[in-house]
Amino acid sequence: MASKSFSFAFLLLFFLCTFAAAEPCDNHRFRGGKTFASCIDLPSLNCSLHWNFHSLTQTVDVALRRNSVDQKTRWMSWAINPHSKGMVGSQALVAFQKDDGTMVAYTSPITSYATQLQKGDLSFPVNGVSSILEGNEMIMFATLALPANTTTVNHLWQEGPLVGNVPRMHPLSGPNMGSMGTLDFLAGKLVVDKTSSRNQWKIVHGILCTLGRGFLMPVGALIARHGKQWPGTAWFRAHVFSQCSAYLIGLAGGIIGVLLWLGALGARIGGGIHQYIGITLLGLGAIQGIVGYCRPHKEDKKRVYFNIFHCSLGYGTIGLSIANVFLGFHMVHLMIKTWPQVTYIAAISLLGTITLILEGVGCWRRTTVRREIAAEETL
Repeated sequence: MASKSFSFAFLLLFFLCTFAAAEPCDNHRFRGGKTFASCIDLPSLNCSLHWNFHSLTQTVDVALRRNSVDQKTRWMSWAINPHSKGMVGSQALVAFQKDDGTMVAYTSPITSYATQLQKGDLSFPVNGVSSILEGNEMIMFATLALPANTTTVNHLWQEGPLVGNVPRMHPLSGPNMGSMGTLDFLAGKLVVDKTSSRNQWKIVHGILCTLGRGFLMPVGALIARHGKQWPGTAWFRAHVFSQCSAYLIGLAGGIIGVLLWLGALGARIGGGIHQYIGITLLGLGAIQGIVGYCRPHKEDKKRVYFNIFHCSLGYGTIGLSIANVFLGFHMVHLMIKTWPQVTYIAAISLLGTITLILEGVGCWRRTTVRREIAAEETL
């Protein structure tokens, strides 16, 4: 009998705990008598959003709740982007627990992908920004003044690690990459932004451009530079194949990048120097191919001018391509410690090492030939 009672109590406790862990937002009771007329359980990051919309004053009281066991080492944020979907341009509320145990909450305008969520004024009035801890929950409160006749907004919610009371970059995969959508405060309707396909296109764009412009193009230049030391024309065919492959792969990646920029593959991403350099590289590659196809014969006196132009444009394009690859890494927060950039640095370093070795061998061979010629002339 005692064992049955114990089993029943255990099962009852299990179901109560399970129910409490999966408590819907409308069952939550805030301390201090705060109430909210509407709420939504957000589809990722264990977050819930509560609000009261005041149509007469065009203001909204919001409360963001995040349930987690690691609140002391994490920050959370909620933001509205008044002009577009996405991170850049969003107006954020940020909260976390400092090392001394106190809570901090503030506003932070997001102006770039490299933000560290610094304090700053938002583009619309905000009052009553605060945050508290309740058990395993972090809760942030604020009152926002929305533009006139606006009830629907693009919003984002996010969380990430803390290092020395400084918010660091959030994860670049999983639920962190899909935590945005459209929210109607009046109707209480949430539409999650399906960013997974756009993020996949970004990855494809990065892989194609890095492989084509950032790797195969330097390989083709290496073949042209040092393949001439050996007899035959196999080096020339390898050079042409490598450069044509590099341009076509880079062209495919560039087209995807332009489509992402224009918003044809989802929400429009911001422009910048990376995009402008990429478009410039497409044009330089086309010019290089046309010039190479129309090159003068070896016996033509104009051949020397072609060689100067072709080599100068080629090496300049390669340098610009490598720089743009690293700009692309920087745009998505890929720092030196992450494997894509480390892999690329290793590949480029290997090419550089091979180039130095071949340059040394070529210099030694040219010196040897000159010595042999000088010896024969002496005899």
